[in-house]
Amino acid sequence: MVAWERYRGLFLAMSNAGMSAIPRRRELRGKNNRIEFLKGCTALFRLLPPNLSHKAAIKVLKYGLVPLPLEPDDPKISIKLWDMEFSNPIGMAAGFDKDSEALDGLFSLGFGFAEVGTVTPKPQKGNPKPNLFRLQTDEALINRLGFPSKGLEEFKFNLERCLKNQRGNFGVNIGVNAKTQDGAKDIERCILQLAQISGYIAINVSCPNMPGLSSWQSGNKLTEIILRAQDALDAASGNRRPPLLVKISPDLSDDEIFEISEIGLKTGLDGFVACNTTAKRKITLSDEQKNEIGGLSGPPLERSAKRVLVELYKNTSGKIPLISCGGIRDAADVYDRIRNGASLTQIYTALIYNGPGLINEIKSSLTKLIHADGFLKLSDAIGADHRLKK
Repeated sequence: MVAWERYRGLFLAMSNAGMSAIPRRRELRGKNNRIEFLKGCTALFRLLPPNLSHKAAIKVLKYGLVPLPLEPDDPKISIKLWDMEFSNPIGMAAGFDKDSEALDGLFSLGFGFAEVGTVTPKPQKGNPKPNLFRLQTDEALINRLGFPSKGLEEFKFNLERCLKNQRGNFGVNIGVNAKTQDGAKDIERCILQLAQISGYIAINVSCPNMPGLSSWQSGNKLTEIILRAQDALDAASGNRRPPLLVKISPDLSDDEIFEISEIGLKTGLDGFVACNTTAKRKITLSDEQKNEIGGLSGPPLERSAKRVLVELYKNTSGKIPLISCGGIRDAADVYDRIRNGASLTQIYTALIYNGPGLINEIKSSLTKLIHADGFLKLSDAIGADHRLKK
């Protein structure tokens, strides 16, 4: 019997019965029990087809079945950015919790923040399946999900429910419906509904699975979107105006990155997320699914993502905060991105291959890395490699 058939009934039963098949948190006290639980979940999910595995993971997190971290984060790896305190610089990238169902569970894994979405104003199904592929030999993923979303109304309902037990900072990633006639209007609609309950808002203008979307990264279009989004934030925000970020592509040329950097400075943008998945393919890919159409993530993206980060930091002289995402696998990668200008980092694909225990491994090693370099705290290392070159 194939893995899907073997475990389909189990996960349906877990979902319908409040996940009673999983031990309760009080039964998982102790570091060893927690580690073994996380390893077990990872091994089980890897046996399932990618889409079903993703749904199962969301259910486990949504119903609060992940054992809580045993120790608080070391204050040395905390980051203060905008008006928020991040207990550590490791975040869950957008694309995992698309409908803001599992935010509380993500913090139970030890994340310092999470970015939920992409949400679109109206519900839409995204692209037909199969649309998600594991490249096992490359430890990578290819997805052509599009923007599957239950829509703004359900997203907001879920987010407000999670906020009742808010345990960390989060961002909201917003996008457009596939057949929209006015993309900037879609962005405005999302902001007007979500501004007052969002930690920060990131506009996704770079998903390679949405035809025509990447063209929004060009000068006039990007400027218009940012300015209209800022006006919407001014209209919607109450006592607090959430920072506005733009998520960009790893496939940009240096000239395009320079243009985007200039737009960010001129418009007063609060930050960039660098970067999304790539439509390009490395000749070094070896998995038999390497030619599937879609956005590639994981280790093959590492060099491109770092290049975009370095160029953005250099072009803006470090004046615009950067969240680095793409190809991050361990503490060395996180620390390298921070030394090259990132204030925060995000992971996703690495969790699929290494499990959620990776988060605490990274945090533990980060403390050692900053101590070895003589920094008192992680924030002192932001952009350190650029300072060395001067």
